[in-house]
Amino acid sequence: MSASILAFGIATSISAMQWSFKNLDVARDTTLAAQIIQSEIERIRLMPWNNTSTPPPPTAPADSICELPGSETLNVTAMFASNASISANFTATRTVWTDPSRPDVKYITVAVTWTSIDGRTHRRFMKTMYAKNGLYDYYYTIPH
Repeated sequence: MSASILAFGIATSISAMQWSFKNLDVARDTTLAAQIIQSEIERIRLMPWNNTSTPPPPTAPADSICELPGSETLNVTAMFASNASISANFTATRTVWTDPSRPDVKYITVAVTWTSIDGRTHRRFMKTMYAKNGLYDYYYTIPH
């Protein structure tokens, strides 16, 4: 009787450990996805609304918000240059669209998708708004 109770306890603890390791993997990957999203949002936040110089060639990356394509897959490998094996599991996309009622406002969504060790697909995203003459220009104006 005691042997069966002990076996049941060991089997239950092994099952609980497997469940814990799966959840730990999802938590770790969720943190990495949040870092990818934050990195891209911060990179975009530093861009000007419109590039006043000559337009870049079609193959060059966008230098301003107005030059961003409507939808684009991001290079996650560049974000994890020191460990490219991490980036192999993540796919990041950026979507940009203009508010139809306010042409000086763009909505930007950055989404990251990955597959966990148990084969489930996960997705995290962040949506932000970028406005012409918004907060990023506030610090450059002269107070009156």
